[in-house]
This record gives sequence, C-alpha cells and structure tokens, in this order.
Amino acid sequence: MSTKNFLTPDVKISHQVPSLSQLKKMSARHVLILLAKGLSKDKVLANDVREHAQTRDRSKRSPDGFHEGSAGAVMATIEGKLVVWAECDPGESVFQQQTAIRKAVEILLKEFPLELAIVVQGDAIAADECASHAVYVSAVNSHFNFGKQTHRKKSSHRSLQSLHVCGVSRSFRAPRQLATAGGNLLARSLTQRPPNDLTPKIYRSDILRLAKTEGWKHRVFDFKALKKMGAGAFCAVAQGSPHQDAAIVHLSYVAKRRRRAMPLISLVGKGICMDTGGHGLKTAKGMYEDMNGSAVALGILKAASDLQLPVAIDAWLAIAQNHIGPDAYQPGDVVTALDGTTIEVVHTDAEGRMALADTLTLAARTRPDLMVDFATLTGAMVYSLGTRMSGVFSNRARLGELAVDCGREAGERVTLFPLEADYDSALESKLADVKQCLIAGEADAIYAARFLSRFVGENPWIHMDLSAHRNEGGLGAISDDVTGFGVAWGVAMLEKQAIESD
Repeated sequence: MSTKNFLTPDVKISHQVPSLSQLKKMSARHVLILLAKGLSKDKVLANDVREHAQTRDRSKRSPDGFHEGSAGAVMATIEGKLVVWAECDPGESVFQQQTAIRKAVEILLKEFPLELAIVVQGDAIAADECASHAVYVSAVNSHFNFGKQTHRKKSSHRSLQSLHVCGVSRSFRAPRQLATAGGNLLARSLTQRPPNDLTPKIYRSDILRLAKTEGWKHRVFDFKALKKMGAGAFCAVAQGSPHQDAAIVHLSYVAKRRRRAMPLISLVGKGICMDTGGHGLKTAKGMYEDMNGSAVALGILKAASDLQLPVAIDAWLAIAQNHIGPDAYQPGDVVTALDGTTIEVVHTDAEGRMALADTLTLAARTRPDLMVDFATLTGAMVYSLGTRMSGVFSNRARLGELAVDCGREAGERVTLFPLEADYDSALESKLADVKQCLIAGEADAIYAARFLSRFVGENPWIHMDLSAHRNEGGLGAISDDVTGFGVAWGVAMLEKQAIESD
C-alpha cells in the first residue's frame, strides 16, 4: 500500500478569468468552464467559446464544432482543445452540484488528460464554491483503470497530474478538497483489492507500512492475544480461518500543533476481508469482501493527518475472515464478549456485529469524546435505502442531527434511523445475555445497531451502515461503482468536532 499510488493532482490558481485568446494559449488541452447560475450572459466566457466554435464550424475544412453532452453540458473543440461548459447552481444541494460537475468532468477525463484547466465564472462566493466542488470531483476521479489488475504492460493512460483553476477569489485554497479526495482514493483502492491480495496478514502489513509513512502510532492485538484477553465475540468469527491471522489493529494520530482542549475521536471499522457467511453460507452473489468500513476509517484518518486537523484520533480496525470449516463458529453457540456479555449465536453471517462488539469495547475503554463506527453491516439497510444513501444511528439526538447535516455538507447523504430501547426485548435470549440477531431478519439494521449499542458504554456514538459503499454508475462526486462513501462525511464530522472544542 504505497501512498504514492494515491497522489492527487497539483493545483495552480489564477484569480483572473482568461479571455478567449488566453484560453487558446493555455498548455492544458482539456478545459472545464463552470458558470454560476444567474451570471449575466454578456460576461460569460463560454459564450465567446461557443460563438467561436460556431464560426469555425461553418468551414467544412475545420474539425472544430460543438454539441450537447451529458447532463446539459456543452462540448466544443477550439484549435485542438476539448472544452466543456456547464452550469453550477450554488442554490442546489452539494450532492446535486457535485453530480452535475462530475458528469461534465467525465467527458474530459475519458481522454485521459495529464492537465485540466477549470475556469469558473460568478460572484466571488459562488465561484469559489463551484471551484471547490470541481477540484474535489476532478481529484477524486483522477486515477484511471482504478483497481484493475491486468497482464498487459503499464497503461499509457497516466493519471491526471495538474489542475489549473481560474476565476477564483484570492482567498481560495484547495488542501481540504485534495486531502479528502486522497482519503477517498485510499478507501476505494483497498475495497477493490481481491481477497487473495488482501488477506488479514497482508492487510495488517500494508497498514503498518502506511502508519510508518504517516507517523501514526501502531499496535496490534492478534488472535492469540485477543483470545487470552477474552474477546470471544471477535475470536468466534476468526476461529474458522485456517491462518489465524486476524487482529484488531489500533492506530493513533495526534495533530502536531496540539491544543489544550483537543477532542479524542475513535473511528471503528469492520474489516472482514472475505465473508463466506460461515455455516450460514452465502450464495455467489453475496460472497465477497466485507471490509469497506475499515477502509473508510483509514481514509478518514489519512485525510485528517494530511490536513493536520486539531483532533486526536484512535482508529480501531477489526480485521478477520469469516470462513466455514471444522473450527468455524456455529448457530447455537454461546460466546463471551470482551466486556463479559454472553452472546447466543443465531446466524453466522451476522459476523460483523460480533467482530465489532469487542472492537467497540476496546475503543470505549479510552473514553473518547466521540465514537463512530463504519460497517457494510446489513442487507436490511440496502433494502431500506437502496445504494444511494447510507443509514446512521446515534445514542445522542444532537449527534444524529449533526450526522445528517454533515452528510448534506459533504455531498454524502445519510438518513437517521431510530434506536429505540424497546427493540431490545426481541433480542432477549434464554441461553445468554443477548441474541446476536433475529433469524427472520426483519428490521435487522435496527437490531444490529441496538446490539452494538451495548458495547459503547456511555460514550457519544454514531453507527454508519454503509449501504452506499457501492452504487452502479457512480454516486455524487464519484464516477466508480465503489464510492468510498463516508470519507468526505467523516472529514466534515471531524471538522465540526474540532470547532466545537475550540
């Protein structure tokens, strides 16, 4: 896992909107022109470009011309440059703005440019907002054939190297957008790796290298240590693997410029590298990696570290495989979790909540100011929301509202689900303190959240069920099916926590 693989483009900033003649002289052969809605037409560079293209198009000998592209974007070729212009409406949601910009940028990125010019036009606030979204969208989609493994020699299609942003105010900066994009790229690249290339052993080794590069503290609770500690819920899931390479990995980040009241945030991620379902064997359609939650936690940690956000972060990654075999845990087993809770196993494919139970217990012992866990936890959430949004739960009403607000701000939409205590009655067990789940599966996302809530203590807590981690055709700012959903949301949440503690 070399961080070199996730470098984002260099950004150059110009405060002036170029004239048509200056546009022609730019080194970039691919240009995006974004117009803030309501801009006076006589001040629009895009009109000059379009008029020039129309004039040139009258000559049959000229290859220049223009036509309508996707999502209302318009394309033109001007002396060999591909120019796309589209409208950006700051009055729309961030998700809508990012989606519109992504569809325009996709036209340009299909030609694998090394350099892209972004020209924004509008008043200072609107122009900066449009430019901010455009930089993020371009950077987060800047790597081509992402995650693909092939026998062919290295592709001639190199990643986007530089962005030239024109027309922004003198206060415009882009480190937040680039850091968030870098975290998203890291999360997506991990999620797309095949299970034979991301076993728990390999994953742990890669995380160690990343931790050394980033200067994070690193500690591993391996299977043997966890068994000795009494982490029976995690070990029940891991014991079916023939390799015993499962572990809970603990990473710590503290901002270099420390503040007196710096909040401690615990990020917890489910990292099931291969999920067969165990004795509750999945079909081929559902048998794949289930480690996206841990990748999202890593992506957030990477972005926060790059930005040097004034917070302290503990990341707790539950890394294991859920295999079937003679030693695999089975329905009807009763296991004892790290905090002493006895759990009746009902379905071995509900392994995520088992692995997270002990991981949350470890995180809770540090008494953080906020715990957030990420997991591709339940099919019930996909049935509830589809794959365009994710669901969140919280044991604090204000935190639940804040989670929804951060989703709007980041362009990663989340919906708040109920976490009512009376659901616990259905999880009562005659054999143990609690049932792992219900066999029928109704309202499973809520029951899973209620189960997890037992292991967070009194700590403020948010649980995100990542139903939007994959969406065919991309989602919001992201062009790939694998979305990295949660990274941008997490950065927004960390920023809010830093501000509140200031």
